[in-house]
Amino acid sequence: MKTMALAAALAVVLLSGCGGSGGVAHSGEAPRPESAAAGPARADDADYSAKDEAAGKTITSDVKVTAEERQIIYVATLTVRAKDVTAAADRAKTLVTGAGGHLSKEESSAAEQQEASAVLEFKVPPARYQEVLTVLGRDLGKRLSMTQGTQDVTMEVADVNSRLKSAEGALASLRSLLGKAKTIGQVLQVEREIQNREAELESLQARQKELAAQVGMATVTLRLVGPAAEVLPPDDDPPGFLGGLAAGWRALVDFLKVVVTVVGVVLPWLLIVAPVALLMIFLVRRRRTGGPATPAAPEETPAA
Repeated sequence: MKTMALAAALAVVLLSGCGGSGGVAHSGEAPRPESAAAGPARADDADYSAKDEAAGKTITSDVKVTAEERQIIYVATLTVRAKDVTAAADRAKTLVTGAGGHLSKEESSAAEQQEASAVLEFKVPPARYQEVLTVLGRDLGKRLSMTQGTQDVTMEVADVNSRLKSAEGALASLRSLLGKAKTIGQVLQVEREIQNREAELESLQARQKELAAQVGMATVTLRLVGPAAEVLPPDDDPPGFLGGLAAGWRALVDFLKVVVTVVGVVLPWLLIVAPVALLMIFLVRRRRTGGPATPAAPEETPAA
């Protein structure tokens, strides 16, 4: 009997962890008796309803609707051409820090100043997000491109919070059942379920932390390029046949550029080597054809 009771309790815990809590109808609850003064009460309710209707009120007039705070992730990418990439990067760090943000990632090239480049990733408070974008695109140099994106994760945040709460409750129930286990099989079964719930709980906590970080701070990726640095256009080719045709055309153009470059490198050498090679060929042929001719043998006169 104890084994069956423990198994039933474990099944209840598992089901409660998988689903949300809802209202339960108690079958033993007795129906509410009708009051003897039901008639007068209904008359009074009708009188109050008439007064509320005359005053312009409805059933939902006194209900307060609380606006749900939206959870939005802001992401932006900005490309700016600057005269001095190093100075512009330092200036960008100062501007973002002054707005309450911080630098999370930085990559820079060691090329000459004219062709230098740097990529900086900033975390900015959402309230200063648009302001920071405007300042970075205006004060550092010439803005070449800017893309922005937003993602509403309100439902995902609510779902993760709900699942996290259910997982914590199920884990607490399983730990209480572990103390009631009597056999080794029961202990192993409950411990196995506890391990699964702990893994799920850790995964939900990591996702909750990640969402909180993304919502709490907007991400701004700033790319700085020097005056002579090449900026590749974004890859916005349409999918399908047209995209393949555009990619093939670009590949052909790149191949022709390589061929022209090779010809340009080899041509100066041909101007020097070709005359020497032609002279050598001429001398060899002349030596083969210009030697002294062998005299012909005299013809013998037959005796008379």
